[in-house]
Amino acid sequence: MVNFQREVKDHWYVQYQEMGFPAIQKGWVLPADRWRDFDPFILMAEDWFKKGTFPDHPHRGFQTVTYVVDGRLEHIDNAGGRDVLEPGDVQYMNAGWAARHAEDGVEDDVAHTLQLWLNLPGDKKNSETIYQNVYGEEAPVVPFDGGAVKVFSGKVAGVEGPLNSIVPITLSEVTLSEGATFTLDLPENHNAFLYVLAGDVVAGENEVNLKKHGVGTLSFLEEGEGSSELKLVSKKRRTKVLVYSGAPIREEIVPHGPFVMNSMEEIKQAYDDFRKGKFGPPAV
Repeated sequence: MVNFQREVKDHWYVQYQEMGFPAIQKGWVLPADRWRDFDPFILMAEDWFKKGTFPDHPHRGFQTVTYVVDGRLEHIDNAGGRDVLEPGDVQYMNAGWAARHAEDGVEDDVAHTLQLWLNLPGDKKNSETIYQNVYGEEAPVVPFDGGAVKVFSGKVAGVEGPLNSIVPITLSEVTLSEGATFTLDLPENHNAFLYVLAGDVVAGENEVNLKKHGVGTLSFLEEGEGSSELKLVSKKRRTKVLVYSGAPIREEIVPHGPFVMNSMEEIKQAYDDFRKGKFGPPAV
């Protein structure tokens, strides 16, 4: 039986805007107003920033997956966690019921990050807050002719990534030399997208060309139970592509400020709980 062949369903290039210091520049890889198209993903922001941009703040009702592109990122949580992430590292947070943390550049570094917001189903929005740092060297790497795939999360290319999200996802970093071809296997019921970090790639059965800063959403079979294939062909040396996938949750959500809940009443409750100190002490 032939596996489902993924096509690039929609594609665009990230548009950037300058921000006020200590933030520097921001672009929306996945704009939040299209969350229904991206389900279970809500948004993805690409940020360049210095120390002082994202001090102590709360979250509830979703998860974050932060990939450090360049610079150093210090992550602090109010449970006593503190770590510095380097380029190629990933930080996972399940905000669950009450996360309170800070994300900062280190010293004079400009931190360059990709932060993905991943929804939680309604029955898990009050789950325990979890933080997990995945260092680049901890993720298994599978070489192929002309490149390699590094697996941060999920079962891909015969290996399993170390990131353990509440809502199962796959996250793979694919590097290819010019002319190299790779076929990535993904669960066919996973909604998925790719982001070109560097280089030039032809993606999907319909052979859509995407260069650096290009985003492509992929076709999928929501009721499928098998595997699917995404073909990638590099047109330039040092091509690097991130591929994310996850099964849709199909619940209505209300993203509002730092919270993602299923109703406006739950959003108001989150703000009220934060004001009453129920999220705990500051992350400093």
